[in-house]
Amino acid sequence: MGKVTGFLEFERIEEGYAPVAERLKHYKEFVIALDDAQAKQQGARCMDCGTPFCNHGCPVNNIIPDFNDLVYRGDWKSAFAVLDSTNNFPEFTGRICPAPCEAACVLNINNDPVGIKSIEHAIIDRAWAEGWVVPRPARHKTGKKVAVVGAGPAGLAAAQQLARVGHDVTLFEKNDRVGGLLRYGIPDFKLEKSHIDRRVAQMQAEGVTFRTGVLVGAMPQDGPGAKVTNLAADTVPGEQLLKNFDAVLLTGGAEQSRDLPVPGRDLDGVHFAMELLPQQNRANAGDKVKDAISAKGKHVIVIGGGDTGSDCVGTSNRHGAKSVTQFEVMPMPPEAEDKPLVWPYWPIKLRTSSSHEEGAQREFAISTKAFVGEKGKVKALKTVQVEFKDGKLTEVPGTEKEWPADLVLLAMGFTNPLASVLDAFGIDKDARGNAKATTEADGGYATSVQKVFAAGDMRRGQSLVVWAIREGRQAARAVDEFLMGSSDLPR
Repeated sequence: MGKVTGFLEFERIEEGYAPVAERLKHYKEFVIALDDAQAKQQGARCMDCGTPFCNHGCPVNNIIPDFNDLVYRGDWKSAFAVLDSTNNFPEFTGRICPAPCEAACVLNINNDPVGIKSIEHAIIDRAWAEGWVVPRPARHKTGKKVAVVGAGPAGLAAAQQLARVGHDVTLFEKNDRVGGLLRYGIPDFKLEKSHIDRRVAQMQAEGVTFRTGVLVGAMPQDGPGAKVTNLAADTVPGEQLLKNFDAVLLTGGAEQSRDLPVPGRDLDGVHFAMELLPQQNRANAGDKVKDAISAKGKHVIVIGGGDTGSDCVGTSNRHGAKSVTQFEVMPMPPEAEDKPLVWPYWPIKLRTSSSHEEGAQREFAISTKAFVGEKGKVKALKTVQVEFKDGKLTEVPGTEKEWPADLVLLAMGFTNPLASVLDAFGIDKDARGNAKATTEADGGYATSVQKVFAAGDMRRGQSLVVWAIREGRQAARAVDEFLMGSSDLPR
């Protein structure tokens, strides 16, 4: 512990943002990271607790007190080594993770937590700048071949781990580029795609083969979300992978968007969030996008109060929307959590994102009853206020209202992975339509089909990037144990 009294002497330092008027002109990242002195001061606030709850609050189990202390001492290279030992992609988590580690920080009981996420961000950016992030190919090959299906964070983490212990890994991705929702869900202003590209280059140097534009299994039927994920140019039957590979690991995302089947749903101008967001990222990458959705000059309503909804708000503002309103069916949460009651768990509280600060009206406890059209296009929507009564959400009489809306974006979360991938292997599903597999240390992540494993959103449902990386790493160990009888990979 470098500074015994640091938590008493120093306040939390937040990362800064470029001015709103400036950042709305582009889709690049606008976070102003901590400089070396600020990161050192944040590291000094860490109390090196006897029981580091932050470690357990972090799904990838980052060794947080250690890298905090190393940053305080100015030993950045060792700090990177500690961070890299548990997290394959800190540049992703340091930008888009909601930081459950900070909620679990002991200092958060009665003060502001240590800025763990900002320190992680500073460490990995320094590591890339200094050239410390290098390929680590296996010294010896095992002769075993593994197919990883889905090139999101879970698949990337698993593929890297498996390649580093000598397996020949082929990563299949239905989109034309690698990254999953990191590539075609998270806006560029939160995560520029160059961070993915340089990791792909590193993994190629480590022996991973990437096959993009390939969908494993049959093309999915049209349905909620299907038309925006069906981008593959080629298909590969599940039985072909079982024949050609010694193990198969399924790591696709939970991409089935939750729909809102109310009158007027089929009107032009009502879209899933995952129609808008991938289109914008493709345009940013220089692709020509046919029939692109535009919010310019429109009254935009985003239905869904989570991160995906926030991303729609930020994207709509950059388009030049006339107004942006975000609906959330749940009541407005408290502005600050009751820390003695909820610590060290993730608290329910009002969260205002950088996109909200750029301009948005937020409405809580509101439910959409119908979309109103004119000549086949949405022009308004009808709502009613709701409240909890006897444990149920009920409508409040006399609160009906009509809102102008030229563009409606449905951002209500995702229900399950596309069934076509799981059906290609005949895998048993759980009650929510996910691949059925446990996380037990012995035989974990194995599905009902011999030599087929599942991890990430495909197994657990919609979740965070840190959970995807954790499951990808753990599943890689399970696959390695299956192939070799034992594994040196960390769990």
